[in-house]
Amino acid sequence: MLLSVRQRRILADMGIPIWRLRDTSAAGIASSGGEVPAFGSPAAAPEFGTVAQDAAVEILDWEALEARVRDCQACTVLARDRTQTVFGVGDRRARWLFIGEAPGAEEDRRGEPFVGRAGQLLDNMLMALGLDRHHDVFIANVLKCRPPGNRDPKPEESAACREYLDRQIALIQPEVIVALGRIAAQSLLESEEPLGRLRGAEHHYQGVPLIVTYHPAYLLRKPGDKARAWQDLQRARACLT
Repeated sequence: MLLSVRQRRILADMGIPIWRLRDTSAAGIASSGGEVPAFGSPAAAPEFGTVAQDAAVEILDWEALEARVRDCQACTVLARDRTQTVFGVGDRRARWLFIGEAPGAEEDRRGEPFVGRAGQLLDNMLMALGLDRHHDVFIANVLKCRPPGNRDPKPEESAACREYLDRQIALIQPEVIVALGRIAAQSLLESEEPLGRLRGAEHHYQGVPLIVTYHPAYLLRKPGDKARAWQDLQRARACLT
C-alpha cells in the first residue's frame, strides 16, 4: 500500500519505521468462535438479578438493541455503579470491528469507548490505515459497563453481556475483528493462552476472521511494541476481501 504523507507522519510519531513493516508470524492457536466465554458458563451470583425482556436480543434492530443495553440491569453491581452504558461507536455497516475489554472512567463519563490517551493512540493507528472511528470502523467492548475500580470483567459479567456483542456483530457483519488486549482476546477465543501466543495467527469468531493485538493502553506503557501492533493491523487488513 502506498502511504500518504499524513499516514507516514503518524507512523513516525508512533515510532514505527516503515521499512520494517513485514509479516513476522509468531506461533498462534487457531480457534473457532463460540457463544460461551473462556471463563465458563454464567454462574449464579448474589450481585446478579433476573430481568424480564420483551424480545430475544438476537432479533433486535439497532435502536431496540441500544435501548436494551441502556436499560440493562443483569449485573446488579455494574448497573448500580455506572454513570451510563457504553454501547459502541462507529459505522454500523463497518468492515472493521475493534473490540476492547470494558469502559474505563472517562468512557463511563462520556458514553463512548476508547477516549482519552488510549483512544487518541487508537485513532492514530486507524488513521495510519486510512480509517477513522466514524467511517468503515465500529468500536465496542466485551462489557458495556465500567467495572468498579477498572478491575477485569468477571466471567459472569462477560457472559451476561455477550449476547449484546453477538447481536452487534450480526448487525454489522464485519469482514474482520480486531481484539484489543488480553481480556478481549481470551474472552472471544475461549482461551487462557497469554496474549503473546494468541498474536500472530488468524483466528475466527462466529465465522469472522479475528486478529489479536495489544490494547492501546498497554502500548502507551510499552511503546516499543507499537511496531508489532502495526504488524497485527497489517495481518487484519490482509483478511479483508
